[in-house]
Amino acid sequence: MLKHNSYFDGLVQSVGFERHSRRQTVGVVAAGEHHFNTDAPERMTIVSGEMLARTGTGAFVNYPAGSSFEVAGKSGFDVKVAQPCAYWCEFL
Repeated sequence: MLKHNSYFDGLVQSVGFERHSRRQTVGVVAAGEHHFNTDAPERMTIVSGEMLARTGTGAFVNYPAGSSFEVAGKSGFDVKVAQPCAYWCEFL
């Protein structure tokens, strides 16, 4: 079953699904800056475009298409996107 999600007044759109008993989402982030909270650990893979992301209190790191980063559960991360960016999120 597919589940549509919309965040930040529609600037982030995603579709959730399960594969091999693991929750995942694919989506697009429009230009802007956003903070995401996490319940479970996540792996974010950039599919198209690029995303600046900050996990914890460190500096923003650029993630171009094909790269990924992981975020601990019960935490959060900040993103900055200059152009629309597509992502794939795996809940670990």
